[in-house]
Amino acid sequence: MRYYLIVGEASGDLHASELMKQLAAIDPEATFRFFGGDLMQAQGGECVMHYKSLAYMGFIPVLLHLGTILGGLRRCKRDILAWKPDMVILVDYPGFNLKIAHFVRSHTQIPVCYYISPKIWAWKEYRIKNIRRDVDLLLSILPFEKPFFEEKHHYPITYVGNPTMDEVTAFKENYRESREDFFHRMGLEDKPTIALLAGSRKQEVKDNLPLMLEAVDAFVYHQGYQAVVACAPGIEHSFYESIVKDYPVQLVHGSTYPLLAHSMTAMVTSGTATLETALFGVPQVVCYYTPCGWLVSWLRRHLLRVPFISLVNLIAGYKVVSELVAHSMKLSFLCFELQRLLNSDSHRQKIQEGYAEVVRRLGPAGCPRHAAEAIVQWLKR
Repeated sequence: MRYYLIVGEASGDLHASELMKQLAAIDPEATFRFFGGDLMQAQGGECVMHYKSLAYMGFIPVLLHLGTILGGLRRCKRDILAWKPDMVILVDYPGFNLKIAHFVRSHTQIPVCYYISPKIWAWKEYRIKNIRRDVDLLLSILPFEKPFFEEKHHYPITYVGNPTMDEVTAFKENYRESREDFFHRMGLEDKPTIALLAGSRKQEVKDNLPLMLEAVDAFVYHQGYQAVVACAPGIEHSFYESIVKDYPVQLVHGSTYPLLAHSMTAMVTSGTATLETALFGVPQVVCYYTPCGWLVSWLRRHLLRVPFISLVNLIAGYKVVSELVAHSMKLSFLCFELQRLLNSDSHRQKIQEGYAEVVRRLGPAGCPRHAAEAIVQWLKR
């Protein structure tokens, strides 16, 4: 079979590359062509355009590079028509990919699979019309999406597991480094550790890390803890140093999973990192500061259709970890939550019970394999 895949960012490159690996294992005649990245290229096939050429987020960056994005959209459409794949596989990136889905539906008979379904349960729920019209096979990595699509919108969706579960499970199975060896390798002290995960983008780090540093300051100086910042890939060391300055914290690069494996608690900016932290069993507080916090909180209440922002709480279906978002992301609240995380055994136990529910709902590892099987079975039908 001929598979045409489209991703728009680094996470999509990772998930698509794993899917390609599993498709090739199931379908010996699989050939690939894609808008993707380095990890996908390592699996073979032809890269038509690198995702970095189109990876713009936010209103102003998108506006400034609109010509490039529209040019990429036109090129993608022409290339699909010329190559005539057996299936187009879209991975996340809904702003671009839903346009491609509509084009493919309008101009060809090629089936469209959407892997990592658009998060319309949070915002832009009207996109269900586009999905219903243009997508043949919808694959979900979040268990609560199944009742949302099937019960509320009567649209079939297949839950295939979660790739973060696969990544953390694989790490745990192969990681053998002791706490002492890891601390020695990283130049850290042998103390109870507070991990700071301040986001994957510069603006997130700039907004959240300063408040995290203020919150841990007293715990480091007076209570014998160690604070360690897990630096995001792609953000230079000097950027973190300009924020950390004289605060008593350490920086580690490329070692987020080992850090979580040896941490007592964590402060985590919302995103996949909240789920990763939960799967390592590290009690956490979720932090997301934004300028104009009161306005953002008002907009959140009126525009977002979900009660939580963290994947942990969304998957569990109830509040497992505290979320300090927008106007509630204050130093006094952070210190209070951190005090509970470090000193209340009952609070930590309650969080662990919630984590167990998250693991149960996610199900076992094997997401890319399950997705590949669903795709091949659909094509055979």
